Amino acid sequence: MRSDPRSTGPRLGGPMLRKLALVLVALLALLWLVTWMAGSGFFADVPVAGTPEAAPVSRAILDFKKNATEEAALDVGVARPKQIVFGDLHVHSTFSFDAFTLSLPMSGGDGAHPVSDACDYARHCANLDFFSINDHAVTLTPRRWTETIDAIRQCNEIAHDSSDPDLVAYLGWEWTQVGATPSTHWGHKNVIVRGLEDHEIPTRPIAAGLPLGIESINSELPSATLMGALALSDIEGGGLEFAAYQSELMDVTDCARGVPVRSLPDDCRESAATPGELFEKLDDWGFDSMVIPHGTTWGFYTPLGSSWDKQLTTKDHDPRFQRLIEVFSGHGNSEELRPFEEIAFDDEGNSTCPEPANDYLPSCWRAGEIIAERCLAEGIDSDTCDDRAATARQLFVDAPNNGGANVVPAYTVAEWQDAGQCRDCFQPSFNYRPKSSVQYIMALGRDDGTGGPFRFEFGFIAASDNHSARPGTGYKEVSRQEFTENRFGNFTNTAIGMNLGAPEYGAEAVPFEFDPSSAGPLSSFEVERGASFFLNGGLAAVHSAGRDRDAIWEGMHRKEVYGTSGPRILLWFDLLNGPGRAPNPMGSQVELAENPIFQVKAVGSFEQRPGCANNAVSSLGPERIDRLCQGECYNPLTLRRPITRIEIVRIRPQRTEGEDIVGLVEDPWKVIPCDEDPQGCTATFVDEEYRSSGRDVLYYARAIEAPSEAVAADPLGCRRDDAGRCVQVDPCFGRPDDDECLAQTEERAWSSPIFVNRPRPTVAAR
Repeated sequence: MRSDPRSTGPRLGGPMLRKLALVLVALLALLWLVTWMAGSGFFADVPVAGTPEAAPVSRAILDFKKNATEEAALDVGVARPKQIVFGDLHVHSTFSFDAFTLSLPMSGGDGAHPVSDACDYARHCANLDFFSINDHAVTLTPRRWTETIDAIRQCNEIAHDSSDPDLVAYLGWEWTQVGATPSTHWGHKNVIVRGLEDHEIPTRPIAAGLPLGIESINSELPSATLMGALALSDIEGGGLEFAAYQSELMDVTDCARGVPVRSLPDDCRESAATPGELFEKLDDWGFDSMVIPHGTTWGFYTPLGSSWDKQLTTKDHDPRFQRLIEVFSGHGNSEELRPFEEIAFDDEGNSTCPEPANDYLPSCWRAGEIIAERCLAEGIDSDTCDDRAATARQLFVDAPNNGGANVVPAYTVAEWQDAGQCRDCFQPSFNYRPKSSVQYIMALGRDDGTGGPFRFEFGFIAASDNHSARPGTGYKEVSRQEFTENRFGNFTNTAIGMNLGAPEYGAEAVPFEFDPSSAGPLSSFEVERGASFFLNGGLAAVHSAGRDRDAIWEGMHRKEVYGTSGPRILLWFDLLNGPGRAPNPMGSQVELAENPIFQVKAVGSFEQRPGCANNAVSSLGPERIDRLCQGECYNPLTLRRPITRIEIVRIRPQRTEGEDIVGLVEDPWKVIPCDEDPQGCTATFVDEEYRSSGRDVLYYARAIEAPSEAVAADPLGCRRDDAGRCVQVDPCFGRPDDDECLAQTEERAWSSPIFVNRPRPTVAAR
């Protein structure tokens, strides 16, 4: 009997197949479990607030700062000067989602920068007098908020003497609102609270909800399994840490709407969709707080044509809370009004692309040029290419979520040249939005319903908007990679910036629609191009009766404040002939029948010596000085930089809603040359036209320092042709890390306005 040749080898019968299947299932289950655990944050630590480490600043340094200000004030004839204290009211730690992503290796980051870093940096690197922490409320989980409160309290406790502290730390957060269209866009605002006792702070920070039509964090974030797969694919880049951060966000549920703030659970995510809702919630809490708008012209996320007109209502502007505005930050200057338009509308309200004008190249127009250039390069006839260019222009202005650039498939930074940028503004924010500029905002006017005016009457400050827990980075123009948000450009390599559905290179424009299921929340924006515009940032200055928390707060509340582009310029601006015997300082509002007489005085900032003072090194230690301060601290010499001129801006607010604003802003109205004396510059002037004009007027001063170099002062490095057209760029982002991208600029300080109004007729009592 012959054996069956098919049975010569070992048989893979039923039992062995079942064993192999079980092993395979077990391996797959184990793989799924590991992936799920990675996506649920089991394999990495979540960020923490940390504990401030540094000792207080020495009394000798505090005395030097106070005496130096008093001596400078006396040199320019300021009688009985208040203290001038410098701080930063816009600082993020790695509790903020964008700051956390920036800290990861996938973004070129150097690790976490917790809330405690902000305290130590403010004390000894920047040597500030005050700061606030302002992480994005939407990513402040209950644990993160509690730890933030604890860290800020610890920071203040280090000072020991609360009546004369070396540093005051305020608690705050950022209300981060982004609308898909101008009608739904309100912008970003920082909220600062005055006190630190339990009854003086909210149980939860108040977020603005989620941007760009995203309904909830949990519905839009990937599942734990998918997040785990992403995390495991980039362990060296920080994928596991990224997953742990996001997983904690998913554990928080949204608060119910329409419920009084004290009736809500402690552990839900509270939000307010509009400024009006935010003010209502702050009013419900009832404690002292401030709401400070910022980045108003920053076109990174601000839709084309966005305007502050819609915010001037009694519902969406509450002057009890909203008293200050951020004129300048590390994200650029938002001060200046310009007549150009980035988008136009026909009589029926349809969007169109305006032609280049007023020394401005609209990005929508450049989109058409790029498509036409690609089209012609492929040998296609000019008529067809012209039609494609027109289509590209229209698709650009029709794109939602500020995503117009995406209609040009696979675009490069170089192709855009300097489209969308303000060419003659001082260190402007990216993709400038002039109808959201501070000058435009201050020129708006409405009737208050009783025949009187209703306006934005803001005091001016500046800030850093730093995202690595480094308040006040503008003391030296160094460390571009660490002190600015230049690494935002790397977001295209991360989950928050990548777009899996992006089209390939082509010579025809494609419609853009934002799809959260395949694109990160920042993917519609010009992330890489905008990264070149980040600066070292500005400062807020307060004329204060003392160094303590309440004195600084009162100075901010009365708007006796100013902003600087980074240097600690000293600035006084007074109305001399206002009501009462004493001069009325910046921030004042008066009624006056006669022509106003003003006096302005400015003293330049101290030149800096390299490195850090011994007190800072001994307090932080060499390693922390190197990592946190990058080896460079505020370290003044006794020589001051000269002031070259003082510029006065005059704004006559609208009398009626339809009045053209461009003609109401006079910038500069007066230019006062200075003799560049290091002891300062002083001038007195009169508005001889005030009385005859019959209008209310506001005035503010700009003190300009002698030219110096600054990081990203020329962000695109344009090479221009004979007609002035930018034909080649050398942007700051993408340069070697040791290239600080320095260029000449004129640092400056902006006073708060003085508001001079015509006397109102009194209504006799019946």
